[in-house]
Amino acid sequence: MEAVIGSVVAVLGTLLGSVVTHLFQRRSADRSEHFARAERLRQERIDAYCAYAGALLDYRRVLVHRWFVRHEGERCGEDTPELREEVYKNRYAAQEAMFRAQMVSDDPEILGLTERIMAAVTEIHWADDRDALDALRDTTRQGIRDFVAATARRVR
Repeated sequence: MEAVIGSVVAVLGTLLGSVVTHLFQRRSADRSEHFARAERLRQERIDAYCAYAGALLDYRRVLVHRWFVRHEGERCGEDTPELREEVYKNRYAAQEAMFRAQMVSDDPEILGLTERIMAAVTEIHWADDRDALDALRDTTRQGIRDFVAATARRVR
């Protein structure tokens, strides 16, 4: 009888050990999966935020160039259909990058920054004079820097 009880206790001990081991392994696997998912999202955010900042810089650059062409004429070149097309392509790329940055962000500050910076850069197109252009260039340069600083804090 003692041998049977001993066997039953041994089987129950083995089963209990297996269950406990399974629970610990499952918890560890869940933690690893959560960490991997969080790291993938962090990398996606870094990629999206960098792409948006870069697209803004390109869009800003082509708008400034076109402003000089339109306002200072022959010294800077001609306002050609190709230049206008470059403006449209850069705007589209910046908008696409903005949407991607917005999709990976759950931070209201970042979402607001993306919209405000895009609007400020677009304003360059309508600057009336050199003083207005210079002010917008300063504002947008700082806006892009603020965006980079804000997003960097969130992905560290």
